[in-house]
Amino acid sequence: MRMQARFTTALGLPVVEERHGETVGHITGMLLHPDTGTVEGFYVSAPAMFGTQEFFCAAQDIIRWGAFLAVRSAEALSLAEEHIRLQPLLEDGRTILGQHIRTQSGVHVGICRDVQFSTESMKLTWLFPKRWWRWGTAIPVSEIIEVLPDAVVVRDPIAYEKESIADVGREALEKLQEITDPGIARPSRSLKRR
Repeated sequence: MRMQARFTTALGLPVVEERHGETVGHITGMLLHPDTGTVEGFYVSAPAMFGTQEFFCAAQDIIRWGAFLAVRSAEALSLAEEHIRLQPLLEDGRTILGQHIRTQSGVHVGICRDVQFSTESMKLTWLFPKRWWRWGTAIPVSEIIEVLPDAVVVRDPIAYEKESIADVGREALEKLQEITDPGIARPSRSLKRR
């Protein structure tokens, strides 16, 4: 089943071992590839010998996504450093979540405080910027130009010409006048007297 999920709603989601139905941990973070927009996996807080420890669950080890994250076994959780393939990504330092978002022309849009992704393809679909305490307009991933160490750069918004806005307003006014034509919308004066 295709499903879109938000990172903020995935936080705290239980990670359950499919065989025994046992909760092995809870999602605490997400690792995104800054160049491909792929969800590489999730950080999971799991019980350890002395309290809790943060492990990593690779996206390919996830069997099912719903009210919980299902994995085949607890062995799917390991330290992120043990994944040799992820080392360049972990050392890169470029992030998407928590990163400043700015346009090509340098306008600060906000900080990426949430993302939306497909649970089937594990691909990023939307960025959700926040500025101070207010959410900004969601940005589709297709608008990302590049991810730098200090910012996610997105395309400048389309600048609408004043003329085209005036044309749209004029057309709307003409339609409104057609709808409210005196002969149709209101009775004529001769009808009112009767």
